Amino acid sequence: MKYLDELNQYQRNAVEETEGPVIILAGAGSGKTRTITYRIAHLINKGVEPNKILAVTFTNKAANEMRERVNQLLIENSNFNKPTEIEGRPLIRTFHSLGVYILRHCYKELNLPKNFSILDRADSKKIVRDAMRQEGYDPKEHDPNKILGIISRSKGDMLTSEEYKEKDSNPYRSEMVARVWKIYDQKVRENKSLDFDDLLVETAKLLRDNVPVREAFQKKWQYIHIDEYQDTNEVQYLITKILAANHQNICVVGDVDQNIYSWRGATIKNIMNFETDYSDVKEIVLEENYRSTANILDAANDIIKKNTVRKEKNLFTRNKEGEKITVYQALDEYDEATFAVNRAQELINNGTPANEIAFLYRANYQSRVLEEVALRNNLHHQVVGTRFFDRKEVKDVISYIKAALNEDDFTSMNRVINTPARGIGKVTVLKIFEGREKELNGATAAKVSNFRALLERIRNEIRRSKPSGVIQYIIKEAGFEAKLKTEGEDGLERLQNMKELASLASKYDNLDEPMEKFLESVALSTDQDELEKDDGGVKLMTVHAAKGLEFDNVFITGLEQGLFPMQRDSEKTEDQEEERRLFYVAVTRARKKLFLLWANFRTVFGSKEVNISSEFIDDINEEIIETENLGGKKDDSDGGKIEYLIDF
Repeated sequence: MKYLDELNQYQRNAVEETEGPVIILAGAGSGKTRTITYRIAHLINKGVEPNKILAVTFTNKAANEMRERVNQLLIENSNFNKPTEIEGRPLIRTFHSLGVYILRHCYKELNLPKNFSILDRADSKKIVRDAMRQEGYDPKEHDPNKILGIISRSKGDMLTSEEYKEKDSNPYRSEMVARVWKIYDQKVRENKSLDFDDLLVETAKLLRDNVPVREAFQKKWQYIHIDEYQDTNEVQYLITKILAANHQNICVVGDVDQNIYSWRGATIKNIMNFETDYSDVKEIVLEENYRSTANILDAANDIIKKNTVRKEKNLFTRNKEGEKITVYQALDEYDEATFAVNRAQELINNGTPANEIAFLYRANYQSRVLEEVALRNNLHHQVVGTRFFDRKEVKDVISYIKAALNEDDFTSMNRVINTPARGIGKVTVLKIFEGREKELNGATAAKVSNFRALLERIRNEIRRSKPSGVIQYIIKEAGFEAKLKTEGEDGLERLQNMKELASLASKYDNLDEPMEKFLESVALSTDQDELEKDDGGVKLMTVHAAKGLEFDNVFITGLEQGLFPMQRDSEKTEDQEEERRLFYVAVTRARKKLFLLWANFRTVFGSKEVNISSEFIDDINEEIIETENLGGKKDDSDGGKIEYLIDF
């Protein structure tokens, strides 16, 4: 089996251990995706039917990459027992996409239409706001986003609104959230919709409570792979445990040192307790890093070894020592941004592709100054986090499709019933959705009738046309094209975004159930999916968004005590260790060169704060650090120690 010769010994061990529970502790850059894909291909080569193999990961980007690599392996090795039909391929999906897959197959058990709508975060937030008003709470006084966050986190822990209410120690907050949550769920169900969290919660409940459904899917997937297992929450853990309960052929891959999502419910105990959940577990550790230089890796090891809650490993590499790590002490955030932009331009002028440079930050607000300075200096850049699908005009077109397919989707219908304007006001909309449409007068009733006729025409177009054609039809038939052409450059730009949506949809034109797959992709898209439309610029993103990515040159900004590590409300050890893990993730995104930046002064919420450098910088061996002072001059004196230029 020559294809296995391409793996190192530990990767090969992981690939060949195909039976029973296996945990692969894969350090950053150690080739975990390669290992999983070879393992899937190896199972197929051994004679396992491809459609009995399931692999689950966290991002569409990771799932797509895994799918492509498996397909390529099967193509390159002609002696493999290869699948030729779509049904014969391994199922490789994100957790949420897996939930959609199961729920679409079992929609009748949930009393949902097959084309149930999937609410995005903005849709959910609007429904929460409406529920708050209904219950007498002012959305200006209580942030709907925070309430939605509590609901989301609680659903991830498999709690009901009543269970949450009993658990929360704050009686006023718990009463408010529980009441809003109850109305929120009611409105979502009335829409014949599910929100992002429901895709997992309803899947877990279905598998737990419905014996025929549970047994069918346990039989369907006999070899299960879970990527990024350290990031699973309670509901994801439950789905995984149920699916693997009979055959126990489960392989989880993860890295305790990269657990950075506790704020959204991920619990480190799932990976720490894997050996107690399953018997006769085989543990394999991947420690050889293929990504970074030795200096970058030494810095990463220096940082993470201070954590106590981890599974011991020490990354090593055969790569060159590489450049020293540059630490820059800036005067303020503008000086910091100027240094980063100037250095990025130097790298680009010397032949580095701009998209091999990333500016990372701990908090979203830091991007403003970085982007301002980048724009001022004509540095081509891309801010990751502004999703294409969140643009108003794009959401409008998608809402037309959802409203046409699901007549009960109040949220989508409410969005487009007067978009573009057709003289249907809020009072009319309220009467429609309260079942009082008969009260409408002749002129208003005619407008509503015309709108319903438009949805019917779109519905018919969906039946006979491909997704890209449907979108082009909506742009013209709904009146967007005529209206936006009268709105100058801004209108033309929005029209171009709608046409770009049609181009994206064309990728689904030749699939089975193309519109269903297109809408699922839209609903489950993430910030990282924006990188598929890589415009070749320097990337600006949070460290959380950078997880799973890598760049030749990485600038980590805002390395000040209180910002990174961020000041938490509590001084819990687990919170402090997560901040350290987050910095470890940031450092290990770099292949060749790492820059660590901090500012003596930073304006936060309108106030200028005086800072000291992050403790994380002090954790790194001084021998692999070079400092640059204000103005960008190197200072290698004193063993690389940082010289404080301002007398406090």
